[in-house]
Amino acid sequence: MELPLTPTLQPPAPRAFFGATVVRAAFVLAIFGWGIGFYSPAIFLHAVLARTGWALPLVSSAVTFHFLFGAGVVACLPRIHARLGVAATTAAGATALALGLTGWALAAQPWQLFMAAMLTGGGWVTMGAAGINAIISPWFARGRPMALAKAYNGASLGGVIFSPLWGALIAAMGFTAASVLVGAAMLAVVLGLSFFVVAQTPERLGQRPDGDAPGAPSPSLTSARARPLPGRLLWRDRGFRTLAAAMALSLFAQAGLITHLYSLLVFALGTRGAGLAMALATACAIGGRTVVGKCMPPDADRRLVASVSYAVQIVGSLLLACAAEQQTALILAGVVLFGVGIGNATSLPPLVAQVEFVKEDVPRVVALIVAISQGLWALAPATFALLLVTANGSPVHLGAGTGLYFGATVLLQLTAITCMLGGRKPAG
Repeated sequence: MELPLTPTLQPPAPRAFFGATVVRAAFVLAIFGWGIGFYSPAIFLHAVLARTGWALPLVSSAVTFHFLFGAGVVACLPRIHARLGVAATTAAGATALALGLTGWALAAQPWQLFMAAMLTGGGWVTMGAAGINAIISPWFARGRPMALAKAYNGASLGGVIFSPLWGALIAAMGFTAASVLVGAAMLAVVLGLSFFVVAQTPERLGQRPDGDAPGAPSPSLTSARARPLPGRLLWRDRGFRTLAAAMALSLFAQAGLITHLYSLLVFALGTRGAGLAMALATACAIGGRTVVGKCMPPDADRRLVASVSYAVQIVGSLLLACAAEQQTALILAGVVLFGVGIGNATSLPPLVAQVEFVKEDVPRVVALIVAISQGLWALAPATFALLLVTANGSPVHLGAGTGLYFGATVLLQLTAITCMLGGRKPAG
């Protein structure tokens, strides 16, 4: 008589690494954060002017306040995360952003407009560079460059999606209804992702960063020279000061150039051609960030990589400065080269911080360099506008009188390279 076989106990199948889901969620959050908070205020400005007839300087000041207040919130973000948690902070930011959107559409007095700007400025940064970094960091160490690249690509896609979306919605239903619809949709998605994805941690799910097996050694990417820098010690550190300066100068140059580039390209390429050229720059930003995230070795000199990215943008700026209105190929080459570095200017400085500072200091370092950069580049559009008018106040054209404009961009990027390389610490 044949005895029945004893069933073999199989170990439970290992849970798939949840970090991949976190990256996808962060990608969506970045679409909403940058799409509404970074790319949309120019549309808010036009809609408010059309609705109220208020003076342009007044409404423009509200847009600037939106970015400056957001910079202040970014600086406090690590403390807010420590108190509320990353998931609750992201949800609260989305709620503030949705309320602020309605405020931009309904403001009947200037003070109400600035209250709306405070809500949108403080809300979107929870899904901005520092917020996304805080969401991704617990899940990735070695794989953080590619994880951040994928998540930050949502920022570029946000610009592609929301600029035409606002135009279509406002034309179809008006600014008020459009702002309510966008705010409600954004809130539903972000709240769901915050509490079902962002709230999870590797410890809660019994997983390790990068999906490593339990018990496997975790090689540290932090430099052996890194030391804790509590309180004011961080501000005295040359590495922190040079990293903050490099990021701020580079983003100031980018914000100033990008804000006015479309207007310059219209004279050379026409309205449709200029729009396609700006879309090309966005596509190159996604491609450049992805290539660096995928190909940069873990032990690479990340300050050197960032400097090379700035140098590529300098070449692009010089090509645009030399291009006449009829030289389409030269113009597009300049747009491509400048666009390649757009995404890296945001994603590389947090990766430099990952290796140069102890793990406990990285969230504070990233929040501060992002806040400093945002506080500076908020002033870039108005500053660069002064470089694009002649003595009698008329605008200049591409290839005629733009020397100061592109020259300022090159000078700022050269200074950013000097700061980035000047913060390198000797080996040993």
